[in-house]
Amino acid sequence: MSEPESWRFDTLAIHAGQPPDPATGAIMVPIYQTSTYVQAEPGRHKGYEYSRTGNPTRTALETCLAALEGAGTGRETYGLAFASGMAATDTVLRLVGPGEHVLVGDDVYGGTYRLFQRVLAGYGIAFDYVDMGDLAAVAAALRPDTRLIWLETPTNPLLKLADIAGVAALARQQGRKGNHKDRPYVVVDNTFATPYLQQPLVLGADIVVHSTTKYLSGHSDVVGGAVVTTNAEVYERLKFLQNAVGAVPGPLDCWLVLRGIKTLGLRMERHCANAGRVAAMLAEHPAVARVLYPGLPGHPLHQVARRQMRGFGGMVSFILKGGPEAARRVVSRTQLFALAESLGGVESLIEHPASMTHASVADSPLRVDAGLIRLSVGIEDGDDLLDDLRRALA
Repeated sequence: MSEPESWRFDTLAIHAGQPPDPATGAIMVPIYQTSTYVQAEPGRHKGYEYSRTGNPTRTALETCLAALEGAGTGRETYGLAFASGMAATDTVLRLVGPGEHVLVGDDVYGGTYRLFQRVLAGYGIAFDYVDMGDLAAVAAALRPDTRLIWLETPTNPLLKLADIAGVAALARQQGRKGNHKDRPYVVVDNTFATPYLQQPLVLGADIVVHSTTKYLSGHSDVVGGAVVTTNAEVYERLKFLQNAVGAVPGPLDCWLVLRGIKTLGLRMERHCANAGRVAAMLAEHPAVARVLYPGLPGHPLHQVARRQMRGFGGMVSFILKGGPEAARRVVSRTQLFALAESLGGVESLIEHPASMTHASVADSPLRVDAGLIRLSVGIEDGDDLLDDLRRALA
């Protein structure tokens, strides 16, 4: 069998970190449902001592995630799994100290904004929000004390984009100015794109964050998060924090994410194909004022998407001409598109961000248009999805 370094994405998704079980030959990674491990003598064990610190099922997931995000970097890549995407985000933000600055995209998940402004800002961390698609604006907003640059691309829910390589270049320039003991780390929340469509580490980012709840698991049956990096020093610090703070996933959660990852490439192809059809239909519909989808040529950063993404993703947002009341009616009328929060499952979801996932930004500069609808386009038959939306819009 070839060495993993030679394997392509879909092969890595199925095999990386997942050899047959040496004890039994089981083709699937076992669920090591244990909290502790027997030691031969104090400090001498088989690599595991307590499952908050490490668990073989979790190790398999972390190895697989590192392989998927790190493929093509030519560097050692390290993965860490967490109990949720927010736990992963919070752990990365512990790289920032009081008096330091974080530059954030001006459209982010509502829970991210809530953590930043209503929790971490109270500990002396400064946050500024800027359009990450405007490199000049990013350069102007960097400060001598900027420690992190936090990107979502595509963003949630407006599907804005950031030029990852361009932002990474700005971070390197900041380091050469000698304004900080370290240059700012570029962190990319890659949840919407997944490593199948976009690899931020290849483009120059330092850290990738995921809500594994979404596309990576893909079946709406588990909550989890992950961090991947090529920086060994950052990894060691985050691994220490993972153990010290303890927001780790259980072995069954890790196993479910691993199982989902095996079909990630196949699912993302179908998500993208269906989303492209939905976006095109909505762009022609008389009730729709605007469609937000990177795959449409009219998207302001469509060419950036073509350059740094393998496909345009399964998320589509749109604004209705009828405003908030029309949006509420439409999200309540669909049959295949289930009215629910979250995204990235095989089933299609519809939501009203202003009153659901992004209610926490209602009184902030990041507030969402109340006429906006967000779709997580699933892998059902595309014609059925189009019919469902047409009926709801009629």
